[in-house]
Amino acid sequence: MRLFRARGRDDDVSTPRPLLAPVVALVQAGRYAEAEAAARAVAAERPEHAPLALSLAALSTGAQGRHAEALAGYDELLPVFGRQFGAEHPQTLLLRSNRAQTLTALGRHAECEAECAAVARAATQVKGPERQRMTAAARNGQIYALNAQGRHPQAERLARETLAAHHTADRFALTLRLGLARSLNGQGRHEEAFAEARQAATLNRRLPEEARRTETGAVELAMAGALLGLGRTAEARTRATTAHDACTAAFGSHHYRTTEARELLDRIDNA
Repeated sequence: MRLFRARGRDDDVSTPRPLLAPVVALVQAGRYAEAEAAARAVAAERPEHAPLALSLAALSTGAQGRHAEALAGYDELLPVFGRQFGAEHPQTLLLRSNRAQTLTALGRHAECEAECAAVARAATQVKGPERQRMTAAARNGQIYALNAQGRHPQAERLARETLAAHHTADRFALTLRLGLARSLNGQGRHEEAFAEARQAATLNRRLPEEARRTETGAVELAMAGALLGLGRTAEARTRATTAHDACTAAFGSHHYRTTEARELLDRIDNA
């Protein structure tokens, strides 16, 4: 998730315009239902700000596990953003990245992979610090999609390349490291995966709470997968249960990460 404003074509996209700041604060606090309602209210009351407000509504909808509804919102907004900002503008690229990662939440992994790769290529033309963050976000979606398709060596290579080029210990570094752990688990390299997951856990503890919130349960899932592969079933179940409970509380029972935790628990119980 990234926060933004929209004015001219060269504006920094990291700061929201004041009207949307309360909505952004609700998203950062994990109060997604309230954020969605507030964003839709802004869109209804201030039509000139509706595209940005509705993009936050779609983001909040997806965070509640209503992925198909979020995708429909992004699909409606994409041509609007193209007309208002331009096809290669950071606002449009951000929308495309969020939409692509919604695709993979719906199991449309090949589409997510292709779109994230396209966004990452386009992000090379973005100026300023947003370029690194936007590239990392798009690559993260691509890595997740590759892993979901069972293409773990390719995901590993991309994760390592992106991490080597990403020089900030931020949420994107966390998600990239978790993608690397997932790729190693997928190759049966569970000791290495567990080491990566532990590094991710250390980084996660150092991040501010608002940066950790969108990755709720992800570290525990990576650790649980590695522990299961190492035959440490009881520890794996503890981690997976923690992940499932945290994801249910944060995102609801229909969110893709909650579903992933539930499926991992089933695997552990049937091991």
